[in-house]
Amino acid sequence: MQTKWTPYPWVCFSMCVGVMGTALASPLYPLYQQAWGLQPSHITQIFVAYMFGALASLLFLGRLTDRFGFLAVLRLGLVLMTLGIISSALAWNVPSFAICRFVIGVSSGLITTSASVGMTQLNNKGDLQRAAATTSLTIAFGFGLGPVLGGLMAQWLPMPLKTAYMPSIALSFLAIYALFQVRIPAPASATPAAGGLSLRDVMPVLSQPRKPFMHHYMLGCMAAFSAFGMFSLFAALAPSFMKDMVPWHGPLVSGLSIGVILFLSAGIQLLARPFATKKVAISGFFALAISNILLMLNIQLSSPWLFVLCVLTTACGHALCNLAGMAIVNKVSKPANRTGLLSTYLIIGYLGTIVPILGLGWLSDVMGLTHALQVFCLCLCLLTTVLGFLSLRARVLPIPRQ
Repeated sequence: MQTKWTPYPWVCFSMCVGVMGTALASPLYPLYQQAWGLQPSHITQIFVAYMFGALASLLFLGRLTDRFGFLAVLRLGLVLMTLGIISSALAWNVPSFAICRFVIGVSSGLITTSASVGMTQLNNKGDLQRAAATTSLTIAFGFGLGPVLGGLMAQWLPMPLKTAYMPSIALSFLAIYALFQVRIPAPASATPAAGGLSLRDVMPVLSQPRKPFMHHYMLGCMAAFSAFGMFSLFAALAPSFMKDMVPWHGPLVSGLSIGVILFLSAGIQLLARPFATKKVAISGFFALAISNILLMLNIQLSSPWLFVLCVLTTACGHALCNLAGMAIVNKVSKPANRTGLLSTYLIIGYLGTIVPILGLGWLSDVMGLTHALQVFCLCLCLLTTVLGFLSLRARVLPIPRQ
């Protein structure tokens, strides 16, 4: 008897496994620093290498999903991700590890774009809010699972810079096998264009919606920018600033702090799915503003309880901003431009991960991490407050015909 591989859950699983590998290295950075004698600037270079890979993928490979269908691109992304993770376990210095992270970044862009499109196409109930929530939920859960598993393995097992990658490698092989077994129903299957790959297929695609929806779309993109920017602070520098705020230390602690934000984010997105997109966006922006205020206060007070409260509000803001952003993209897009709009949305989100952290790193060299962190939090607090008030004034977004 032949086993039936239902596409939707395996596409969700593949996206989760794919993004899991991207955040896996975050709690391992102090171990690399100790093992290889690295400077903080080396860690920054490694972190940014992944981000540039993701940006390159979204800029130059964003239309591959339209060209070849989401399933083929998702398979390619997972294969590249698996190769990047295996190579990371074998890396011996900063350049080799940075190349691995760049490859993982490229694959991450392919996976998030293709799987997001696939989950929307396979959503036969036509509920755009449900599709947005499921996509954001899957991404958040996968990102959270990576650092928790990586930190857990690194904390307790020998050879942590190799064993930490084992769960991700095993799950990636399962996901790849499953994707080659599934069959996509005809209505959800995009018809690939005839002919081979052309230059047009790899040129940057930065789509924009129709004029009536431009204001809403930009608010959605800035929601991603803000959420990604706040998360990058924890993903890149949590081990550095947590040591003065909490009495617990090690890869598992920093991995848990990142994982808790994303697991809670996933749960909050599930609970917030029935609410109106406008209310979700407003709440998300103001939650991020409050989290930055709490972090600024805790720089002076060094209270573990205040840090926990900061983590909770960060998770809330991250969840609501991502949910609102994806919902807006789905509402203003049509099948013909959905991939381009999603790529543009993710590009702006990844810029939120790169630009603020690069600025924070530069300021840290000039004035020290403590003062630089205060400037970072103040700027992000002001930005999210302004965006929150702009969202308050925005009209309710109608759903265009698909």
